[in-house]
Amino acid sequence: MEASLDADLRVLGTATAAVAEQFLSTTKEVASGSSPGVAIPLLLLAVSDLVTAGARLGAITDVVPAHRFEPDDGPEVDSEPLRVSLANVLEGLDAYSEVIDPLISADTGTARLSDDLADIATALSTGLQHHRAGHPDEALWWWQFSYLSVWGERATSATRVLISLIAHLRLDVDDEVAADAEFHALHATPGEVAADGRPARGTPASGD
Repeated sequence: MEASLDADLRVLGTATAAVAEQFLSTTKEVASGSSPGVAIPLLLLAVSDLVTAGARLGAITDVVPAHRFEPDDGPEVDSEPLRVSLANVLEGLDAYSEVIDPLISADTGTARLSDDLADIATALSTGLQHHRAGHPDEALWWWQFSYLSVWGERATSATRVLISLIAHLRLDVDDEVAADAEFHALHATPGEVAADGRPARGTPASGD
């Protein structure tokens, strides 16, 4: 007998499946090495969407599936090839330090983005197997359980690291370059324009 999910839970299950599909598609694209110039922004968008979807799962009461035992809706997911490919793409940016459990101690450990993303992919793929097999209650239960036990924490850590990477890439500049830019910003003459034709910062635009 199949569990009867209410309308809100069915909508949540469908939405979670869509986010999971998008995450898997994005990580596979990045892992293929086809978009190296935008790999980090693409991953940030995909993981951020996933964090939002996961928060909804964590906020609702426990989902109870119809059956006592988890149905066999497909083979065990092997995300090792994805992990290896992501590690190659993220070489030099993969490893990071994190507090293992901030509620228990300040102990730190080393984690890897490639591990985080592959572990998340494994959990999401298992839920998608249930969803595609017509077991929406089982899929929602699995996504909620694995969110609380595995991928919620990994996705949150990955999001923070990806934001940090983008911040460093955008904001970390050579001291001499930064000083030169600051000098020109502070000493711009009236009517001076930047290379792209816009008035220099602090310079009144024509007509002001």
